[in-house]
Amino acid sequence: MYARLFEGPSRQSFFLFGPRGTGKTAWVRARLPGAMTFDLLDARLYARLTANPQLLGELVPAAHRDWVVIDEVQRAPALLDEVHRLIESRRLRFVLTGSSARKLRRGSVNLLAGRALTRHLHPLTAAELGTDFDLRRAARIGGLPFAWTTDTPDDYLASYASTYLREEVLQEGLTRSLGAFSRFLEAASFSQASVLNMASVARESGVAAKVAESYFALLEDLLIAVRLPAFTRRAKRRVVQHPKFFLFDAGVFRAIRPRGPLDSPEEADGPALETLVLQHLRAWNDYRGLGCSLHYWRTPDGDEVDFILHGGPGLWAIEVKRSSRVRREDLKGLARFRQDYPRARALLFHPGTRRWHESGVDIVPLSEALLDLDGTLGLG
Repeated sequence: MYARLFEGPSRQSFFLFGPRGTGKTAWVRARLPGAMTFDLLDARLYARLTANPQLLGELVPAAHRDWVVIDEVQRAPALLDEVHRLIESRRLRFVLTGSSARKLRRGSVNLLAGRALTRHLHPLTAAELGTDFDLRRAARIGGLPFAWTTDTPDDYLASYASTYLREEVLQEGLTRSLGAFSRFLEAASFSQASVLNMASVARESGVAAKVAESYFALLEDLLIAVRLPAFTRRAKRRVVQHPKFFLFDAGVFRAIRPRGPLDSPEEADGPALETLVLQHLRAWNDYRGLGCSLHYWRTPDGDEVDFILHGGPGLWAIEVKRSSRVRREDLKGLARFRQDYPRARALLFHPGTRRWHESGVDIVPLSEALLDLDGTLGLG
């Protein structure tokens, strides 16, 4: 097992959200060995607690002073009223893990009124993988822990894509047509790291635009996808405002994206590298508690910066290149952005080994950047 950078609150109850397979249960077992755990994927336990939520208090011994863990809490939102009562009456501390936020965001669900913090667990980062980290492998298999520990990562990822995602949708009764959702998922994978064209994805999926929109919202609720908003703060020029689309993990993206006989193996490399960088930026921002917002920036005439981090300690503009050969025109988007935001720090990540500074841009090997984001972004 790889040691995780995520620490978790030490005194206060918290929700721990993350896509299935990111290691929430393993983290709990490693960090909270004395915790009492209730796994709502256990059908018998789930049936008992949903029929009688007050049973939770009876199952936790009066003498128990350690943590109480409820795995996959989104399956039984009604339990949160009992959790609330136990926090207040017995001062118990809870870890409430979830791989979906859908049921917790909808309806009159008790989210514990500030008595529980919200934290997120992400796929493995380069720093967590340490000496095992290899850029090419990470861009191919992503960062799910089991993908790094199994001898057959491609089989695991194929199963994750074909079994888990579709079964999760069926299990929660989230769509009437699994076939339509499967077509949508494949069509959406071609929008990875691109500005989202909802009408195009709907057309390719054979569903109405409103249905496609509901499917995108579903992926976000299942923590499987992210819509990256455009950066428009104090814009001095007209910029594109539609969001970009990303599946949460480079390996899952490659497993979902269909590959035909005319597709080159390199066709998905650029989106996969961007996805890998986004994975790291999201994890770094959350684990460090920086409170930055993540965006991209693009003008109608095509000048673009892949990632903008704004807030907290600063403003960064980051461009990701698939090739280690960096040309002057590769710096154009960053230069345009710095014209509008001169205080921004501009960086270009590339898969080579050389580091240098050119025209106001720090050009950094991607492996080096991912292994030490604090140092790369000047917060070390």
